[in-house]
Amino acid sequence: MQTTKDSLAVGNGWLGPLAATSLKRADEPPLDMELEMTASLLRVSAALVLLAACSSADESALQGSDAAGDGAVRNAGLGISSSELAGQPVPGTQEDLEVSVGDRVYFTYDSVVLSPQAIQTLDGQAAWLEQYPNVLVTVEGHADERGTREYNLALGDRRANAVKNYLVALNIPPSRVLTISYGEERPADPGHDEQAWTENRRAVTTVTTTQ
Repeated sequence: MQTTKDSLAVGNGWLGPLAATSLKRADEPPLDMELEMTASLLRVSAALVLLAACSSADESALQGSDAAGDGAVRNAGLGISSSELAGQPVPGTQEDLEVSVGDRVYFTYDSVVLSPQAIQTLDGQAAWLEQYPNVLVTVEGHADERGTREYNLALGDRRANAVKNYLVALNIPPSRVLTISYGEERPADPGHDEQAWTENRRAVTTVTTTQ
């Protein structure tokens, strides 16, 4: 048989152009194997990324849990309530009474008569005491420095009882409201003028304890 340039001359070690383009090198892997290897590498990479993300999230959660736990331990050890942490007074305390309704009323000179403003404050105190039925209070009666010590002690006592009687009239049990008089001995303002005397003629409701 006669051969041409385009024929396959195996004996001479030469392949025609058509054969050369259709055959691959013996050391090259099949196409399916290449695709499988690529897919495997992608799966391994994705698994590593997911593992790293999970580890980071777990570490963050653990740190947050530790911080919260430490805070709770510190708060428990110091007796700090959530209300105090939030900047609000603890319900049922003296601070709560002062902020919510006011803890004191004022009197004119040598008087035990409750003013309209004083009555409004005491209405609020009665409602507050009903809200916290286990709270006991003491009403402190005060006077300004004018007059004798004995007279001012008696005047302070009458003022404290004027407040107590009003609260009792609003259904607050008498056993929950104690009274004491300090007369002129505990001035709110140490001055010696009318402004100081006005501040000192007062009755102050203080939270004593809880039942």
